[in-house]
Amino acid sequence: MKIALIQSKVQKENDANIESACRTIATAAQAGADLVMLPEMFCCPYETANFPLYAQPQGGRNWSALSACARENQVYLAAGSMPERDGDAVYNTCYAFDRQGNQLAKYRKMHLFDIDIKGGQRFFESDTLTAGSELAVFDTEFGKMGLMICFDIRFPELSRLLALQGAKVILVPAAFNMTTGPAHWELHFRSRAVDNQVFLIGCSPARDPAASYHAYGHSLAVSPWGNLLAELDEREGILYCDLNLKETDAVREQLPLLKARRTDVYTVTFS
Repeated sequence: MKIALIQSKVQKENDANIESACRTIATAAQAGADLVMLPEMFCCPYETANFPLYAQPQGGRNWSALSACARENQVYLAAGSMPERDGDAVYNTCYAFDRQGNQLAKYRKMHLFDIDIKGGQRFFESDTLTAGSELAVFDTEFGKMGLMICFDIRFPELSRLLALQGAKVILVPAAFNMTTGPAHWELHFRSRAVDNQVFLIGCSPARDPAASYHAYGHSLAVSPWGNLLAELDEREGILYCDLNLKETDAVREQLPLLKARRTDVYTVTFS
């Protein structure tokens, strides 16, 4: 299975971002990608005040354009994340489409990035976003895949739940910043991959010094053994990587971590 991670700069105009994404998806498909992935908030500048302004409902213009793009290029599409409006609520939402453009899954970011560092940065997604509360695992001919978004990766229970539901790949559109990125980006992806013996795939926006939010970049793919398979730097680009999902089974057979859990003593459950 060949994946393509699109690390793009975020423009101010929603439609320009969608058009750019569709052009690059076509490029990745022509290069043989089976699954293409976009970054977190790829169509909306990453500022809390923007999320309600850019929000669209499921089935709206952005959704329709990305569904059509998946169908036209015959690829699975993990469509990054975008602001989704549902009634009075706005969510940070990732849609996944199959090769025919059908929606396979929808995941709403469960853990909102609310931080207030003394003498430093304050950023509260909850000022304008509502947290999701449902897991997202979907089937492909290669195997099951799960979705998380950015800050979710810091909570090991969520990736464990996805693994227990059969996910062999966890796809994570994300936008770590220049404080958290150098410190924790690769560490978290390798840790969650080793914990759950799955492929962990992270797709970030490219870094734009002219923007108000400076993403770390460094989109990457990590194996079930914790090896870094491929990584970009901070610039725009497409990261291609071949995944053999049978590697998940092989690693779990050699080192049976999930089977060795003491479920008589502790459990991780989803309410």
